[in-house]
Amino acid sequence: MNAGLLNALGLHRRVLRSWALYDWANSAFATTIMAAVLPIYYVQVAGNTIPSNVALAYWGYTAALALLIISVLSPILGAMADYLGAKKKFLAAFMTLGVVATAALSFVGPGQWILASALYIAGNLGFTGSIVFYASLLPHIASDEEVDRVAAGGWAVGYAGGGLLLVVNALMLIRPELFGLADEAAASRAAFLTVAVWWAAFSIPLFRDVPEPARRLDPAETGQAGSPITIGFRRLGRTFGELRQYRQLLIFMLAFFLYSDGIGTIIKMATAYGSEIGLGTGALIGALLLVQFVGVPFTFAFGALSGRIGPKHSIMLALVVYAGISVFGYFVTRAWHFWVLAVAVGMVQGGAQSLSRGLFASMIPRVKSSEFFGFFSVFEKMAGILGPILFGVASQLTGTGRLGILAVVVFFVSGLLVLARVDVEEGRRVARLEDAEAVPAQWA
Repeated sequence: MNAGLLNALGLHRRVLRSWALYDWANSAFATTIMAAVLPIYYVQVAGNTIPSNVALAYWGYTAALALLIISVLSPILGAMADYLGAKKKFLAAFMTLGVVATAALSFVGPGQWILASALYIAGNLGFTGSIVFYASLLPHIASDEEVDRVAAGGWAVGYAGGGLLLVVNALMLIRPELFGLADEAAASRAAFLTVAVWWAAFSIPLFRDVPEPARRLDPAETGQAGSPITIGFRRLGRTFGELRQYRQLLIFMLAFFLYSDGIGTIIKMATAYGSEIGLGTGALIGALLLVQFVGVPFTFAFGALSGRIGPKHSIMLALVVYAGISVFGYFVTRAWHFWVLAVAVGMVQGGAQSLSRGLFASMIPRVKSSEFFGFFSVFEKMAGILGPILFGVASQLTGTGRLGILAVVVFFVSGLLVLARVDVEEGRRVARLEDAEAVPAQWA
């Protein structure tokens, strides 16, 4: 591929391409497990012994519990990974958990919604936990000038990878006999297994080509004794005490908390919502495929747009579109309505999420990247708890999730207003100042 094009896409070095391939690998979980096949399978098969609106509510509660668990664990694990210089080892452990749990979903049968919930929670823990350490590698391999393009490039590669496997999985569901499968339920279980294999196989380049960042310590840690867990908690406590010096980063994290709740709710509940209001599996899967493939060029486009107007203003543009999406979602009654929403989501989803990750990476000290991405995960995952719960409660109280999708607009508007107050350059200056004070660490 042309070197200039690779540079524009943020994939101009082998280490960057290998890093981005982990997005290609794990996005299969996001598309097939989180968004497309498992939510429908959960409501129609695993939850076929309970009313559909109750199954929808249980799916929302399951998603919320999965997010709560990783929110509690990620900051301390991030602090430990930074102290030990073991970002890739932690990434490998969580990836393995996710792959095994995803493969085990292929054994879930009719009425086994409790087993499906348990395995999804374990798989989601592996998926979201691995992303904490994957994202923490970004500021070590990309400069401040590259980070937005690299983040967008990784997200776009993820869209392509997740979308490609989803095409295969959709064919399995539509024509199971072509794959030697008995019916749609059997095809769903086989699809879960393909995700596990895909995720494991395409993770190899990252572990082969991306180096473990050099272990560096805060000056206050030199000469400290104790177990990694003890020092991890100590480091975490010290960072909490110092957060006031990261004022701009804190304002951004609050904004991200607000608008990420809206984005996460739409991602996790869209197909379950569509299924509950009567849309067919084919229409739902087709709409999600459209999101994936519209997302590839538009995510790259947002990376380029960021170079012109900056990441903050690019994200704000995406949030305006998202607010319109949540309002229109209330009125969805036909398949083509859902497809219009899919196009709109595909235009902004990758840009909003990738630029958020890139902007955050540019405003944190590299010496504490896993720890800070642990905090980022807390804000992201805690934000994702309220939306699914709101969806579940609205579904049980009203018999439909329409009011839940409408309420999401509040998250986008409030997030946009807070984001407007962030001074990005000041946030970056504070982060680089702390990096300059860090010292190399040597093992005894």
